[in-house]
Amino acid sequence: MTDSKYFTTTKKGEIFELKAELNSDKKEKKKEAVKKVIASMTVGKDVSALFPDVVNCMQTDNLELKKLVYLYLMNYAKSQPDMAIMAVNTFVKDCEDPNPLIRALAVRTMGCIRVDKITEYLCEPLRKCLKDEDPYVRKTAAVCVAKLHDINAQLVEDQGFLDTLKDLISDSNPMVVANAVAALSEIAESHPNSNLLDLNPQTINKLLTALNECTEWGQIFILDCLANYMPRDDRESQSICERVTPRLSHANSAVVLSAVKVLMKFMEMLPKDLDYYGTLLKKLAPPLVTLLSAEPELQYVALRNINLIVQKRPEILKHEMKVFFVKYNDPIYVKLEKLDIMIRLASQANIAQVLAELKEYATEVDVDFVRKAVRAIGRCAIKVEQSAERCVSTLLDLIQTKVNYVVQEAIVVIKDIFRKYPNKYESVIATLCENLDSLDEPEARAAMIWIVGEYAERIDNADELLESFLEGFHDESTQVQLQLLTAIVKLFLKKPTETQELVQQVLSLATQDSDNPDLRDRGYIYWRLLSTDPVAAKEVVLAEKPLISEETDLIEPTLLEELICHIGTLASVYHKPPSAFVEGSRGVQHKRIPARAGSGESAESPDVGQSGSAEAPPAVIPSQGDLLGDLLNLDLAPPTATIPSVQPSMQMGAMDLLGGGLDSLMGDESDTLGDIGGSPSMGAGLGVAPAVMPTALGSTPAVGGGLGDLFDLGGGVGMPSGSYVPPKAMWLPAMKAKGLEISGTFARRGGVIQMDLSLTNKAMSVMTDFAIQFNRNSFGLAPAGPLQVLTPLSPNQTIDVSLPLSTSGPVMKMEPLNNLQVAVKNNIDVFYFSCQYPLSLLFVEDGKMDRQVFLATWKDIPNENESQFQIKDIHLNSDAASNKLQGSNIFTIAKRTVDGQDMLYQSVKLTNGIWLLAELRMQTGNPNYTLSVRCRAPDVSQFVYQCYELVLKN
Repeated sequence: MTDSKYFTTTKKGEIFELKAELNSDKKEKKKEAVKKVIASMTVGKDVSALFPDVVNCMQTDNLELKKLVYLYLMNYAKSQPDMAIMAVNTFVKDCEDPNPLIRALAVRTMGCIRVDKITEYLCEPLRKCLKDEDPYVRKTAAVCVAKLHDINAQLVEDQGFLDTLKDLISDSNPMVVANAVAALSEIAESHPNSNLLDLNPQTINKLLTALNECTEWGQIFILDCLANYMPRDDRESQSICERVTPRLSHANSAVVLSAVKVLMKFMEMLPKDLDYYGTLLKKLAPPLVTLLSAEPELQYVALRNINLIVQKRPEILKHEMKVFFVKYNDPIYVKLEKLDIMIRLASQANIAQVLAELKEYATEVDVDFVRKAVRAIGRCAIKVEQSAERCVSTLLDLIQTKVNYVVQEAIVVIKDIFRKYPNKYESVIATLCENLDSLDEPEARAAMIWIVGEYAERIDNADELLESFLEGFHDESTQVQLQLLTAIVKLFLKKPTETQELVQQVLSLATQDSDNPDLRDRGYIYWRLLSTDPVAAKEVVLAEKPLISEETDLIEPTLLEELICHIGTLASVYHKPPSAFVEGSRGVQHKRIPARAGSGESAESPDVGQSGSAEAPPAVIPSQGDLLGDLLNLDLAPPTATIPSVQPSMQMGAMDLLGGGLDSLMGDESDTLGDIGGSPSMGAGLGVAPAVMPTALGSTPAVGGGLGDLFDLGGGVGMPSGSYVPPKAMWLPAMKAKGLEISGTFARRGGVIQMDLSLTNKAMSVMTDFAIQFNRNSFGLAPAGPLQVLTPLSPNQTIDVSLPLSTSGPVMKMEPLNNLQVAVKNNIDVFYFSCQYPLSLLFVEDGKMDRQVFLATWKDIPNENESQFQIKDIHLNSDAASNKLQGSNIFTIAKRTVDGQDMLYQSVKLTNGIWLLAELRMQTGNPNYTLSVRCRAPDVSQFVYQCYELVLKN
């Protein structure tokens, strides 16, 4: 006999036995077998091998057996999708069973089988069940739509199930309505922007009618849906509140909280002087109080929600202080939450009661609770001014108990009381100093050190007390080290003669012997302050401190509004918006309370501020590329006096930057004009314009009528009256440049661009070795020579310097176009600032265009490149305006008068060869001019308008 006998067995095993029982002819045996299979499945055994046998048991009229088989199917369909298809026919058949329970069971199971292959087979049965005569089947089918949407959203939309769901909201059966609302809400959550729940007054009326007859969970679905509705006015708001109020007396606490959520939200829209508003406030208190008689876990949830409600509307529970008094057998989490609400409800009327309770709590055995109670006494003192004295004496009594942690908490809160009521309770400092040795917690030590430093002039041995802390300086926590450093500096400023050694010791410990960057930085700041300007040090360190606010732990108002809209959910327990703890797209819809009637804010509109007209303030130096990097890489040695020759690529850059200008008018005549065959415009970038404009073009299109005639009316152009120079502006304040102040302006004199600078030394030391450099800019502006500061700049001295500029520097389009970023270096450091130059700086002297060329060019520039501007409050006639503009190289080509309206046609040429054509219209007696600008680079038009305005108004 071989050893194979050990590997064979006569026992067939459990699965085999179950298989045999499942295929038995006896119904009872079958049912028992399916129960055994479900039991094995529940405890985690793999019984998937029995799938075909279990599915065969579906063909039965026995409801109990059917339920068991369906349960098995739901569990294993995902791992056996091919086998699960075998069950489809039975589902379809069961959906037409005369028994509504079986129809509902079939449709419920279909929704739970999350297998893509099966879903399309389920659409027809589901459609029938949604329109079933029995409400039980309809309500089950409604939830099935939400499950199917989760598996295949597109299929549900294509099959029109969403419309059927919306129709079910008008169903005669309240449970069907509730489930339809629940399904639509679920689908809407995963698609925040879809307007599935299109709530209107008619729908709301149907929901409110169904509310009274639903089961408790159905009521919660409907109330949650109501909370998302925005009433049209206060009357509708009041009507909804009246119909929701009866839900406050429901036995289920979830229904109560959902009703509170709806009422809290809609109360916002009710005028406060309305009688009903007061009635509603009174009705809200009893249900909230009742929630506190439930088991501790429910109490905690209720208290977290009440905490939010009290922050929003303290008047609801202001007379219910006693229910928040702590019971001896409350768990710690309930005790701490009650304590928090007690402080929020504390007022002058009930403060005596509250303080008596808190003093009692401070003698309890639970350390955490005692600490919180002592803190609460301090919070009462800060919140209710009239009680401050009683609170301080209560805290002193507690300090006398000499219980270590009580003493430490008391000192921390007394520090806050000193901050709130300066020069009032300082008499207690002596008592506090007696307990110095017992302090071992960082927060308490830091508070005590702050008190000693702040009131050093009242404490005779302040230096000794602080010195005692210094001995173990490196063993202290950062909080204590920082506080000790500040306190000793305060002491030094108050008693300089006695504490010089002490301050040197602490500064040395903080800067040279410490690894903590915060501590080192603060140490160096104090050291520098004390060594350079003790008066400034006194103003900074001993400055008057702002009073601390009443309640620092209040939730920020917009977050509070959102949390009120989530009362009764996890968000209200965590006190965080759902987006903070729900992963994925769900739950991140931001809800908000509607605006009060007559508050001027639209109840419909979300925050206007998001896309309103107010723009963000512009940055001082915009981030084009790595600008700071560019400036730092600049060689700040003074440039040589010779201007570098223009590289063709550089000039092309300038041309391309603004779209090429009127290039046909700029090219070399022999090359360009020979090829164009009369066309007045050519492509981009033909190099630099020659100094003189060609007087006429070979075959310019014939000019006839209209615009052409105006050139016969010419004249009226006098001599220029000199270019306008803007006043100097502050470009770099002394506080940002270690005492160097720079103001300046730009001017164009005799065809040369100049930067006029005033350099002022407001520091205490002499400044020398000045140099200047520009970052790349839109028009290639660069210094044409060194910054000529020939003598050292002494303290309080100002020097005026004029720096010639060229337009042959590197080019990069800036935002705005006329932005210039500058680096100035001296013997102290390199400083950066940005300024904006008027575009008129770049208007060249040979910018007067020939009339025929002007006309052809005007016609050739597309209409969409024309910009119109209004220049207001100008009291000049056309000749005076023309003279003024010519001083800034804006040349009038022609003038004509039509119906008392003067029109000037003008041309301007920029240093990079771009041409601008303008029409300036003015009416006698009207101070407002209309300016039309045409250019191949429309970006420039806005800045040309600014130049016109500057020149004409100054």
